[in-house]
Amino acid sequence: MGARGNPCPLGAGVSASSTGGRCGECARLERVHSVAADTFVDDPRVYRVYLAWFGPGMVKVGITAEERGAARLLEQGAVAFCWLGRGALMAARRTEEVLRQALSVPDRVPYARKRAVRHALPGAEVRGREVEDLYRLARAVPRWGETLEAVEFAAYDHGAVFGLDGLPAPSGVVAGLVDGGVVAGRLLAAAGPDLHLLAGDGRCLVLDTRLLSGWELASAPADADVTVPVLRAAVGEQGGLF
Repeated sequence: MGARGNPCPLGAGVSASSTGGRCGECARLERVHSVAADTFVDDPRVYRVYLAWFGPGMVKVGITAEERGAARLLEQGAVAFCWLGRGALMAARRTEEVLRQALSVPDRVPYARKRAVRHALPGAEVRGREVEDLYRLARAVPRWGETLEAVEFAAYDHGAVFGLDGLPAPSGVVAGLVDGGVVAGRLLAAAGPDLHLLAGDGRCLVLDTRLLSGWELASAPADADVTVPVLRAAVGEQGGLF
């Protein structure tokens, strides 16, 4: 698939490890038309700035259209989050950048880092406190409130939605799909694009469902042998944020 739903003009091949189902050039063109690229500066919709928590010391700031609700946070696999402010697109984008610099937090967290700590997260109460601490720091950053309407603090938690309680540490991550390959297992958790599966041989494997783009799928028994390439998973615990 090319950019914006059009066929790829180059007919380029896509790597088995691609998570976008597009060649490099089509992926670049697709991003040009995204909100993240600031090409729709006259977008009339209301946007919200959020603070997303993925693990201790693993936080990002971002924006999403208010009409989407928490969908963006679910897509990213945010375990906990809070809203910070709401307003026009460019005001939200400026606030995102101001807070990213002031709080030394990124606008992206790699999925590999998120996967590495999901099995060892603190409870919802601790998660909520970390989000609240960051919210208070963000509110203390001067002047962004002049262009956005501040949103009162409330912590939201997706731990139960994702099914993270009792999740074992991952043994491996599916590296890519192959013709006739099999990925099978019992679903343990689903966070963002990641499915955590208990394979028939006892391993806990992570499948990034973005790898499925463009593949024709057929069902397989849950206890079938996994025959696609699997990489050893990085496992660790993050330090505290403050």
